[in-house]
Amino acid sequence: MIYNMPLFFEKNRVFRVYQGGMLLGKYVGDGSQDGNYPEEWIASSVKAQNREKRSEKEGISKIEDENFYLDELIDKYPKEILGEKKEVGVLVKFLDSAIRLTVQAHPDRKFAREHFNSEHGKEESWVVLAKRPGGCIYLGFKEGVTKDQFEEAVEKSKTDKKIMEELLVRHDVEPGDVIFVPAKSVHAIGAGCLILEVQEPTDFTIQPEYWCGDYELNDEEMYMGLSKPDAFECFDFGTMKNIKLTPETLETGGGVQVECLIGRKHTDNFGLNRIVLKGGSYVPKKDAGIYVVTAGQGKIEGNGYSRNLKQGEYFLLPHAAAGKYSLCGEMTVMECFA
Repeated sequence: MIYNMPLFFEKNRVFRVYQGGMLLGKYVGDGSQDGNYPEEWIASSVKAQNREKRSEKEGISKIEDENFYLDELIDKYPKEILGEKKEVGVLVKFLDSAIRLTVQAHPDRKFAREHFNSEHGKEESWVVLAKRPGGCIYLGFKEGVTKDQFEEAVEKSKTDKKIMEELLVRHDVEPGDVIFVPAKSVHAIGAGCLILEVQEPTDFTIQPEYWCGDYELNDEEMYMGLSKPDAFECFDFGTMKNIKLTPETLETGGGVQVECLIGRKHTDNFGLNRIVLKGGSYVPKKDAGIYVVTAGQGKIEGNGYSRNLKQGEYFLLPHAAAGKYSLCGEMTVMECFA
């Protein structure tokens, strides 16, 4: 049965109002150029929130060589795919920004429950995979920035496209950097970053800035139907320090190193491990774990099955298949799970 083996998916580029995608095209080798499809949603069971729908399944991954989607497979075989879980519980993306994204924040679970009737907010993390010259991120308010100053800057952003970023701390980044973005933290991914984003499984964004590049946002896109006072409660005005995380080695030896990038000391909402294979093998055991090859090449094999893997490829391992397959080769794989 399909749930007894790794699940691979068709390409799942998602429309966004910002420009990007060229770095992602180079990374996965498909020749994509900058445009309005700068994100690949990976093994996704989450719908995208866009002003205009391009399909009823926008954002949800379609099973490779099959005429159905991941959410449909989960509905049909919930125990086999998820085990005791009720959902995959995590959303993973490739995201390539050619411009600075809007200044924004995402809700925590309490805010999401109260305003969006959702048990998930949108806490997230970033692993920088590649960058263009000057690639950076903005995370956290500068010391002393007040709510009143922020609200004033929001109104001025209609005619001044740089005023919002002047309130935030700019951080240079390099490939390999790992950054955790707590819920309610103000941030903006700067121009020139290709990142792997691992987050709670929603598309909730409060972005009270009038422009994203040359695209003008409307009130619904800025505030998601909330009043301005309610929307501004989604922003934490505290400062942030030491935003780049240091990986913690969980195991090493036999040509395998496993590192925890995001663990329980950071959040209870999701986890992220980095598996570095140098000729060894690793047996994935996470129920509905999502695995993304971020460097090198190798294979996944077991139960008479074998498939070659390379940079940019990914799969979901169902509960029924966990512990039955091994990864091997010379490659780096991100293990994403809830």
